[in-house]
Amino acid sequence: MLAVVGVAGVWVLYSVEAKPRQLKSTSEVALRSPSGQPQLVSIESRLAGMDGQMCNWAPASASLSLAAALQEKQSAASSGSPGVDVGTSSAVVDRRPVRVIRDTDPIYSSVAVDTRFNEVILQDANLFGIKVFDRLDNTPAGAKFTEPKRVIEGNKTKLAFNCGLYVDPRTGDIYSVEQDTGDRMVVFPHEAKGNVAPARELKVPHRGYAIAVNEEKQELYLTIEYPPKVVVYRKTANGGEKPIRILEGKHTRLADAHGIALDVKNDLMFVSNHGSDSDYRVPGSGMFHPPSITAYPLDASGDTPPLRVIEGPKTRLNWPAAMSIDPERGELYVANDIGDSILVFRITDSGDVAPTRMLKGPKTGLKNPSGIFADTKNQELWVSNLGNHSATVYPFGADGDIAPRRTIRSAAEGKLSLKFGKPGAVGYDSKREQILVPN
Repeated sequence: MLAVVGVAGVWVLYSVEAKPRQLKSTSEVALRSPSGQPQLVSIESRLAGMDGQMCNWAPASASLSLAAALQEKQSAASSGSPGVDVGTSSAVVDRRPVRVIRDTDPIYSSVAVDTRFNEVILQDANLFGIKVFDRLDNTPAGAKFTEPKRVIEGNKTKLAFNCGLYVDPRTGDIYSVEQDTGDRMVVFPHEAKGNVAPARELKVPHRGYAIAVNEEKQELYLTIEYPPKVVVYRKTANGGEKPIRILEGKHTRLADAHGIALDVKNDLMFVSNHGSDSDYRVPGSGMFHPPSITAYPLDASGDTPPLRVIEGPKTRLNWPAAMSIDPERGELYVANDIGDSILVFRITDSGDVAPTRMLKGPKTGLKNPSGIFADTKNQELWVSNLGNHSATVYPFGADGDIAPRRTIRSAAEGKLSLKFGKPGAVGYDSKREQILVPN
């Protein structure tokens, strides 16, 4: 038997001695449902001598077999031998894995450009760090990777599964929010590097995803995936400070909210939605809606319905992630994760409309794009690719299957990332000899 244990971004595999043992029910017939109904037919214990109980790991250095060691411990516990904790079934695990499946290279979830310092900032959601590069960096073909000029990484940073990124255009301060694993936004000064504590930390709702800031009003917007909402704080909020307003409710049509983009010029807010939905208080209420982009007034709060919704098969939306806006062109740029594409819509679009332009194809270098940034100063569009350890940049107006102007790569050329996020389960297909990992 093979035991597989998942932790954040890593899978470890252990070998276990096993022998099937059939457990008989007191009345198998009475427990069965009518023919054609799902039913429990039998239960098999996969560990010998355990009588159906959960197993405890024995040290790898033990000379006895695992099953024998477990049986010995049970016997000692039942006899009340000294040194055995009868009241608990837990044990310290000290056993080397057979092998480890993990990605050792950076995986970039989001991107931003600091036009004041001419730098590109990339969120590394795999190694829990932030990498800073020169804006004009370009990894040569055949090179292993491009070395960042600064790295923020380590336990003191409190970075974990970081996905949302914002860079202050005046100070260069870096804002980061983490997805699912924690409930905080951290802020670092422009010059921060190494294993350093954040200059500021804000407690936010669980499952934060993206950050946007209205610099004119000094307000900070965060999307929350589930239950879906947009929370708005003072830009300088700190500690346990509460939001100044929240957009949430059935009429908002928010459903697994992800990206957010603000059009301050036209007083608009755009949110991208993956589409999964449920009333978390009601079991069995889950459902899937088509992926969408919903538009609201910039100061919307409460259960406000959207002004417009972009939704339908013509849109090509498929897990839309981060978004960015060019207010002068009136264009909304969407990182279309599962579609391996960048979609461009007009900010006035509504309904089931096709994008005005679409970047997609093998020449583009796009692979699971999740972050996007419209650099209006340099007229360039930056994309972080979750699927291949890279960031790619294109000219404004790019369309179709075109090669990027430049690429910053942080792994071997052609390497695809494992994309482990927060694995919480595992399955083994014995017929195909494949390990199945849901994220």
